[in-house]
Amino acid sequence: MHSVLLIDDDGKLAEVLSEYCMKFSIRIEPALLPSTGFSRLQEQSFDAIVLDVMLPEMDGFDVCRKIREQYDTPIIMLTARGDVTDRIVGLEIGADDYLPKPFDPRELVARLQVHIKRHKQRIQPAEPAVNDVLHFEGLSLYTVQRDARVSGESVDLTTMEFALLELLSESPGKPFTRDEILSVLKGTENELFSRSVDILVSRLRAKLKPLNPILTVHGSGYAFVLKPVEAAP
Repeated sequence: MHSVLLIDDDGKLAEVLSEYCMKFSIRIEPALLPSTGFSRLQEQSFDAIVLDVMLPEMDGFDVCRKIREQYDTPIIMLTARGDVTDRIVGLEIGADDYLPKPFDPRELVARLQVHIKRHKQRIQPAEPAVNDVLHFEGLSLYTVQRDARVSGESVDLTTMEFALLELLSESPGKPFTRDEILSVLKGTENELFSRSVDILVSRLRAKLKPLNPILTVHGSGYAFVLKPVEAAP
């Protein structure tokens, strides 16, 4: 049974989702206030967090920022406004996905299942097989764990950030257009837009410093430029 924290002041929505998600072995733990949500996070661990943008006490963006200071749990943000700006801000502050209201509960369940599965794969303690590791100059990608390591140190990447890095690194030197990147990442977020790619690249570059593995190819998109190396015996 997966446990999901829902921070949303709509009590009726919590009731509907709790009943529906239970059919898919997902237990919804509702929190009508951000303060209640923070308390729940300190008391127990969750497999994912569903977070509304419009909240009392503080807005969902501030809540997301505070959560990201301590936890790497997948976050799906809900927005009733459907504003592109909301989506951009959510991505910039570390949300893994977003879903505009009103939404079909089946879509939320599908997205939760994807993010929970990928997050669990990334944090598995077992070391993957050699064939599941991509080695580059100063960077290693553990594709089964979904873990990126710079000079041996693990880097905390969201699901989409790792998916983008994995896509580019599988074909070093090859330019990928934004449309090509979107066509692959849509399995993570069905309504990605071109600006999302630029945001993800910017976040990756910041997290992978001092390396500079992603080159902007003017008129084409982005390319991964680190050279592959063989693993040390």
